[in-house]
Amino acid sequence: MSTPPQTPTALTVAGFQQLIRDRYLATDAARGVPGTFMWFMEEVGELATALQENAPERTPTDAQRANLAEEFADVLAWLTTLANIAGVDLADALTKYTEEGKVEGVKH
Repeated sequence: MSTPPQTPTALTVAGFQQLIRDRYLATDAARGVPGTFMWFMEEVGELATALQENAPERTPTDAQRANLAEEFADVLAWLTTLANIAGVDLADALTKYTEEGKVEGVKH
């Protein structure tokens, strides 16, 4: 009898930030904001390439779609790393997009 596949536990923003902090803070803090920002920008470039490869007119492969998801995850992880070493609580910062934050207008 086979076991059903496990559904990954959904992470909250705060939970993800804590996971990244627990795993990487010592190394990230030693690298500092400038060095970490450069790593973040490299990942943004890799995401840009993956987005281009996944354009609908290109008929992306399953491997290309999987790579796109990985690049989104990498960008989010490095952004979270930057927030950790800059002392920013992302869950708190994101309240600007909630009803309580009352962001007016549109994002440009």
